[in-house]
Amino acid sequence: MTDLLLWLHIGFAIFALGPVTAATMSTPRFIRAGDVNVLRYLHKTTRIYGFAAVGVFVFGLLLGREYLGKPYLSISMTLFIVAAVLLIIVDRDQVTAIRVLSHENPDAGDAKMQTGRIAALSGVVALIWLVILALMVWGNPV
Repeated sequence: MTDLLLWLHIGFAIFALGPVTAATMSTPRFIRAGDVNVLRYLHKTTRIYGFAAVGVFVFGLLLGREYLGKPYLSISMTLFIVAAVLLIIVDRDQVTAIRVLSHENPDAGDAKMQTGRIAALSGVVALIWLVILALMVWGNPV
């Protein structure tokens, strides 16, 4: 059972976290270009893979249930929740940028403001994933 949970945890990490990170980090480029169709696609990708990323947390929680008191696991889970909240903010900003670029002047300042915030938050989320990876590799007692 532990092997299955490990495979699911790693599989979800590879196939969910990579695409959601790529989609969020690509968003500012297409906001600047004003390409609403690509922005809609990136938003849909962010939402789908963001929900799939919950699987990483769930399978990791089940896998590490006997180590929940260990600091590396508590820190990793906290960072994951922070990253999830940041992804919710990025999702909201993507919706705002799509709305502004679809219905208003493409040079609107509100869409440009979303670019900077999405870029910053996406970078922070990517760094959080790397910190969690380091904690899992070096903190794991196996």
